[in-house]
Amino acid sequence: MAKRIQFSRTGGPEVLEYVDSEPGEPAAGEVRVKNHAVGLNFIDIYFRTGLYPAPGLPSGLGTEGAGVVDAVGEGVAHLKPGDRVAYAQGPLGAYAELHVLPADKVVVLPDGIDFETAAAAMLKGLTTQYLLRQTHRVEQGETILFHAAAGGVGSIACQWARALGVKLIGTVGSAEKAELAISNGAWATIDYTRENVAERVRELTDGAMVPVVYDSVGKDTWETSLDCLQKRGLMVSFGNSSGAVEGVNIGILNQKGSLFVTRPSLNGYADTRERFEAMCQDLFGVLESGQVKVNVAQRFPLEKAGEAQQALASRRTTGSTVLLP
Repeated sequence: MAKRIQFSRTGGPEVLEYVDSEPGEPAAGEVRVKNHAVGLNFIDIYFRTGLYPAPGLPSGLGTEGAGVVDAVGEGVAHLKPGDRVAYAQGPLGAYAELHVLPADKVVVLPDGIDFETAAAAMLKGLTTQYLLRQTHRVEQGETILFHAAAGGVGSIACQWARALGVKLIGTVGSAEKAELAISNGAWATIDYTRENVAERVRELTDGAMVPVVYDSVGKDTWETSLDCLQKRGLMVSFGNSSGAVEGVNIGILNQKGSLFVTRPSLNGYADTRERFEAMCQDLFGVLESGQVKVNVAQRFPLEKAGEAQQALASRRTTGSTVLLP
């Protein structure tokens, strides 16, 4: 009998239960993965609290992990038992020792990437891939603004942007996090606890402002992000760590300079097997080259998932966090 984390009602970390689970055999087109490491992400908290509705209750949690294929269903040709693999999408339930999911959502892991790195990098790394290479394809010499630059996605974005010759201005909440962002390749940082972000962006860009802002914070930074953009600039809102953006008058985009706004997601970009594979290869390339290094700064046993989520929500983490079954 395997173990998993589940929740039968939405709420705080206390609703998470560490229970026995029998995932069963994979159906046609599915694989069962024995997880060696599981990724921790803000979206997991959104499901637990009900901001994003789970398909049904009780529900598993988590979509990201890495491990070894334990069994394959009928018709699966690209994977076999014993393969080292990783995944970032699929049904909720990655917070588990065993997880059954569609084989099309699972990719073979290169030998040079370990399980913890993969579990910490898949969702955040693929998110960074679509943000920097697709949503707005950054160009060498460009200056961009990236909120939460010391977090999991931000830490990868700082490094990837540096590799691309892009000047990334990162917002942070402390001197320690500023130092971390700079060490990861940020061109400059802004401490939002003591500096006016828009004014500082104006100073750093000699009044030009930026063509794109990447914002995973949401409600607390929405208007500030718009104020940092050039005319016809793009606001990329890809998270809600401070709460969802609500009650927006679309006319504000006109008032602030004919701005564009998008609310992307990984599922919206990795929507075919071919695109998913291409994005993974792009990510694996920068990981294997050393241009991007994943800092697994926190590790929690699977049964301590609630504590791990509390640490993430209270911004007491840096880099990435993994759960270990």
